[in-house]
Parts: sequence; structure tokens; C-alpha cells
Amino acid sequence: MKYYIIAGEASGDLHASNFVKALKRKDSAVELRGWGGDLMKEAGVDVVKHYKDLAFMGFLEVAKNIRTILGNFKSCKEDILAYGPDAVILVDYPGFNLRMAKWLTINKIKVFYYISPQIWAWHQSRVKEIKKYVDHMFVILPFEKEFYGKYGVDVDFVGHPLLDVVEDYQPQKIDFSMSEQPSSDRKIIALLPGSRKQEISLVLPEMLKVVDSFPDYQFVVAGAPSQSKEFYQKVMGAGLFAQKVPVIFGQTYDILAQADAALVTSGTATLEAALFEIPQVVCYKGSSISYAIAKRLVKVDYISLVNLIAKEEMVKELIQHELTTEHLIEELKRVLAPDHQATIKANYKRLKDLLGNAGASERLAELVLSRVAK
Repeated sequence: MKYYIIAGEASGDLHASNFVKALKRKDSAVELRGWGGDLMKEAGVDVVKHYKDLAFMGFLEVAKNIRTILGNFKSCKEDILAYGPDAVILVDYPGFNLRMAKWLTINKIKVFYYISPQIWAWHQSRVKEIKKYVDHMFVILPFEKEFYGKYGVDVDFVGHPLLDVVEDYQPQKIDFSMSEQPSSDRKIIALLPGSRKQEISLVLPEMLKVVDSFPDYQFVVAGAPSQSKEFYQKVMGAGLFAQKVPVIFGQTYDILAQADAALVTSGTATLEAALFEIPQVVCYKGSSISYAIAKRLVKVDYISLVNLIAKEEMVKELIQHELTTEHLIEELKRVLAPDHQATIKANYKRLKDLLGNAGASERLAELVLSRVAK
């Protein structure tokens, strides 16, 4: 069988790579091509477009890069037709993949979607699109199966793949040798300001304002693989970058595993921090225009995956105007306090129970093989 996989972000690359490994264990002759990243390539996918060339965030950013985006659609379609896959597996990345699903269906190519777009948060009407253009949904959040089921979409809940990733992870010592800040014996506070230039530029400066208020801790930025050292230097300022806060690439999980707390931009990283049982404060800030538009459209009570899954505020969210130095200091002190640790661990245990059992990639591989044969 031949599969084409489209993953447009770092998290999609990670989960697609684990799915590919599971698929190859079940079908050693499988052929794989697609868009993704280094992890997919290492797993055996012929990656023809890297996700780092696809990251556009926010309404204005998309508008400014529309010509590039349209060019990406064209080249992807041409590559799929030339490859002739038995099925295309779309991984998250909804702005691109939902449009591709329509085109694939028109061209009579089987479409599977792994990791649902967050249409339950906004534009719920798009569920009609998914029902029409996606042959089967494979979802990773427990409430998504019920959401799609009520609209008559073919759907399976496979469990969350991060359970496997975190459970199997063996932390390594953080390598400070590539940074300009020498290793420190102080306890660590992790800074995870996102993966896209726009969110890092807005959120990281706010996070850094609290550094001097916690002199007993070493702050460490988990560098996004899609960004350069020079970019972080520009955002942080050369002095701060060199003297106080190292940016460490390729060790996000090592940093989380050894951190006492974390400041985390909303998204998958909030769930990663929770699965490592790290006390966290969720931070989000967008451009004024993008935030104003999103606020009118979003239909959920929370922005972090932790709180969405729990359906309650397990972790504090500081959003837009609430993301101030004063609030960050207050909340970080709160989650670091010893008397708060038991509550955090109990909340994270309940979260893991809601996510179900490990083995998402294996279940997904079995289901894809059975579905593509139909």
C-alpha cells in the first residue's frame, strides 16, 4: 500500500512519525511520502516539503503570504497525483488540510484525518465539510468522538498519542554547551513560548519580564526546531540571551522532565507539561486584530488542552491583557508553593484517566489498514 501524509507542524510531525513506525511494524512493504519534518523522515517517509516552510499564524500573516500558500496547494496536488497513493492521511493542520480533503475527494482519493481540527471551538459548521470530504476521522480527545458522532461522521477515538511519547521517554541531561549560558545548579523554570515566529515574538518577552523576580531559579527557553538561534537573540535581546536565559534546542522533553514549573503558550505544550506533571501557567497573546476576531468566533470556555479536556480550570490561563508581569509573578509563585503540589498531581492524575490508555499509534495503524482495504 502507498500512503501520502500531510503534517504541517512540529506536533504533527511527531505524531505522524509514531504512526508510521506502528504502520511499518504491521506492513513492512508500505510506501510513504508526504509533507512533514525530520521525525517523519527518520521514520521512513519520503518528505518532500518541510513544515518549517509552512508556518503562517493569524489572519494578517496568512493574508500577507497568500501567494506562497496558494503555491503550496498547487505543488502538493501535483505531487499527490504523480505519486498515486491508496489513501492520504491528513494530520491536524486544518487551514491547509481541510481544503486538501475537498480536492482529494473530488479526485476520488481516500481521505483519513488524524487529530481533528478544533472545529468544536469555532466554525462548527465545518463539520458538514468534514462529513462530506473525509472518509474517516481518527480523534485523540475523548469529547471529540461524541461531537462528531452527533453529526453522523465516521469516527474513532484512538487515544492521545502523547501518552505513549511521555510514558516511554527517558530524560537526558540538559546540554548547555551550545548556549552562551553555562550550566547551573539552580532549579529550572521552563519557558515554552510556542513554535511560530508571531507567537514567540509576542509571548516570550512577557515571560522574560519575571526572570529577575525568581533569582533562585534558572530559566530555560525550549527552542522551537523551526526557529533559529538568531531569531531568539533578536526577540530576547543579545544581553539577556547571552547572560541569563539559555535557549536549548532539541531537548523540550528533557527540560520539562527536569523543571520545577513552566510558563507555556496555549496548545499541545500545555498537555505535554501536564503529562510530565509539571506545574504550569498558560500564557497567550496575539495581535490586537487577530485576538479581537478570534474572541468573537471561539466558542469554548478555555484555551489550553488541559482545561478543555478536564472541563474545568486545572491550570491558570493568562490571556491577552491578563498576561502581565504582575499576574505572571503571582501565578508562578502560587504553582511553585509546596502546599499546591498535591493538588496539581491529583488534577493531572484525573486528566490522564480522562485520556484513556496508551497505544494510540498502534490502534491508529490497525484501523487505517482495515479502512483502506474496504
